[in-house]
Amino acid sequence: MDEFLIAVGEAAHQKHQFHSGMELNGSSVPVEDPRKETAAFYKTSGLKVVKDAECEIPAGPPFLGVPPDLETYRSRGHRRLDARTYAIKCSTCIWGCRMPVEMIIDHWNPSKKQYRFETFCYGPKSCALYKAGPTRKVPGRKGMSCTEEDWIDEDATAHRGPDE
Repeated sequence: MDEFLIAVGEAAHQKHQFHSGMELNGSSVPVEDPRKETAAFYKTSGLKVVKDAECEIPAGPPFLGVPPDLETYRSRGHRRLDARTYAIKCSTCIWGCRMPVEMIIDHWNPSKKQYRFETFCYGPKSCALYKAGPTRKVPGRKGMSCTEEDWIDEDATAHRGPDE
């Protein structure tokens, strides 16, 4: 059986309460530009749950179950997550995320863009699986670059306690 990511709308997610371990059937189309999308397929229709996951949801990491809505993620703020840690331990976690990032290389010429995938964690600061990984370097105009320092992640999640 092949595994891949599909994008579904908010209404479909509310109806089916998608979570890790489910088997689904439906129709989707490939995304137009894979550099700009997390999923390989979207515009999904005719969804049917073939098999629901039949296991207890553990209390600790990785955190499984039905993911919260987008507003919850936005309000929590993210921290950078080591890509290898994401791939090995966090890809099924509701708080782990791998998403495309668009970088404007030259703000005087905003049409000059680059794309890459980055991994993020929205989970509790106390998670034993979390590993930040290296600071991110963002390319800039005329060969310059900017490094995203640790204070950016700390600032994004400063409103949360260790177990939030």
